[in-house]
Amino acid sequence: MSAVALIATRKGLFKLTEHQTIEPVGFSGVPVTMMLASKHHARWYAALDHGHFGTKFHASDDEGVHWQELTAPAYPKQDDKEDGDSLKMIWSLEFAKGESSNELWAGTIPGGLFYSNDGGNSWQLNQTLWQYKQQQQWFGGGFDEAGIHSICVDPEDSNKVSIAVSCAGVWVTENGGESWNNQSKGMRAEYMPPEQAGDPLIQDPHRMVQCPSDPEQFWVQHHNGIFVSSDGTKSWQEVESVEPSAFGFATVVHPDDGNTAWFVPAVKDECRIPVDGQFVVTRTRDGGKTFEQLNKGLPLGLSYDLVFRHGLDIDATGDQLLMGSTTGNLWLSDNQGDSWQCLSNHLPPIYAVRFIK
Repeated sequence: MSAVALIATRKGLFKLTEHQTIEPVGFSGVPVTMMLASKHHARWYAALDHGHFGTKFHASDDEGVHWQELTAPAYPKQDDKEDGDSLKMIWSLEFAKGESSNELWAGTIPGGLFYSNDGGNSWQLNQTLWQYKQQQQWFGGGFDEAGIHSICVDPEDSNKVSIAVSCAGVWVTENGGESWNNQSKGMRAEYMPPEQAGDPLIQDPHRMVQCPSDPEQFWVQHHNGIFVSSDGTKSWQEVESVEPSAFGFATVVHPDDGNTAWFVPAVKDECRIPVDGQFVVTRTRDGGKTFEQLNKGLPLGLSYDLVFRHGLDIDATGDQLLMGSTTGNLWLSDNQGDSWQCLSNHLPPIYAVRFIK
């Protein structure tokens, strides 16, 4: 049987059951930008983008049968200006103190990080990080404004939190958010003039993940390459000679082997399609020295699926992978990507997939 997972799409939230059937959970017709659930916690969370009507935040205490609207994160009134300092999207959600706690982190566009100590009933903006954002002119990548899309809470010390910002690089706190340091040394922004390419504040990580069993090991899918850190983000090394492409959005790391990671390559910038129309997943088992191209069970003909940064997930065993694309295709692998099974061709565009771990 498969692990249970949630699927966030442009037209609602769905659930993949243990029998590999797909069921609607709620919010039909509404874009779901992020969700969070755990086997160790009774409450599920969902963030919605109602467009003109704004960002909404909901919770369910009965595994998605009923939902209640909670207060969404909000920027202080003095920061709520016409230039955009108001909530645009909840882009990331993580448990702050373990998966059984009521404490949450939420990363948003336009770049604010929020904290809740009561299961999402109320939120506090992390002012220290927000002041960095205001002073240093973070900027948008895929969106007009900067956004926090990745939050990695250290499994051994929940006060140590690493976030990735598009575009402002990687930021780390070791004291629960009281102070922050930019730790993007070694990253390279090819889209900038050569003399500015190494500036840590202009880096555009697309997705960052941390190995649960080896917390010093991080992977980043960057706008112009793949980067790996073996010292807890203090330094980054670019992984070179990756075929068919080092560009992409999504990455996951094996929970018990920090040298094993997966990526979904594409042609960057104005194209953003699979290279030569051939949809593949790449995997390294040796820390980025070599890569395999995995396509068994994936489309063999021309395919133009793109996998967004939250569209790939790995279960707690490290064996099952779930992947959803912009064209509504959903694939499952139960052998670390060696082969894939298509579960649906007809879902709405998929924003995120998450196993309920």
